Amino acid sequence: MFIGEYQHNIDPKKRLALPSKFRKELGRRVVVTRGKDRCLQLFPHKTWLSISEEVKKLGHVESDQRYARFTFSGASEIEIDSIGRILIPEFLREFADLKNPIIITGVHDRVEIWNALSWSSYRKRLESEYA
Repeated sequence: MFIGEYQHNIDPKKRLALPSKFRKELGRRVVVTRGKDRCLQLFPHKTWLSISEEVKKLGHVESDQRYARFTFSGASEIEIDSIGRILIPEFLREFADLKNPIIITGVHDRVEIWNALSWSSYRKRLESEYA
């Protein structure tokens, strides 16, 4: 399970170091895709395969097809390097407007990667709603 909030930076070679607490559970192969609210979602490969099976079961309802198209067309399989870094494809960095610093959050079965200003704004809305 992924929990917590961390601040990291993208290095000059466009690599992002993942929190050490997430690395073991993520494994070496992960899938990164577009998420709601302009964040990126990072899944362990095994979890992604389960999600894929669930999406197949949704059928052909238009909203389900649109969700699948949005999620799967923007997905990329990537490997975590030996020191825990990932190289996020440019189109996904642009989608999430990733600029330093980056916020990495654990959300149960996935990791989310956020532009720090977007996360701050979103978190404030959550806090006013739930606090």
